[in-house]
Amino acid sequence: MDKEAEKKPARRRRSKQERRRIVEESLREGVSVARLARAHEVNANQIFHWRKLYREGLLADDAEKPASEWLPVRLAEVSPEELRQAHSAQACSAMEIELPRGRVRIEGAAEPSTLRLVLELLRA
Repeated sequence: MDKEAEKKPARRRRSKQERRRIVEESLREGVSVARLARAHEVNANQIFHWRKLYREGLLADDAEKPASEWLPVRLAEVSPEELRQAHSAQACSAMEIELPRGRVRIEGAAEPSTLRLVLELLRA
C-alpha cells in the first residue's frame, strides 16, 4: 500500500454560517442527527457540540450581532387598578426573563445591585 493512500484526509474547517445552517437543519422535527452528520461528512457528536454553541449564541456572525449590549424587554400589561393595589399593599413584585435555555424569575423587591448582577451574568 502506498504511503499517500494511508494518509487521512485533511480536516475540513467549516464557517460559522455553515455550522449554524447544519445545526438549524438538525433542529427540524424528525431529522436524524446521525443521518445529517453522514450527509455532511461530520461526526454526530460534532453537531451536538455545535448545537450547544448555537444555544449560547456563539455561532452568530459578527454582522448579525446587535451593535449594543441591551437585552430585549417586554413589559407585562397591568391595569391602573392592579398598579394601585400593588403600591398600596406593597405587594411582592416579580420579574421574569426568558432565555433560549430557560426562564429566570425574581420575586420580591429586587435591589439594584442584585438586578445588575443578574443582568451581567446573563450577558456573559
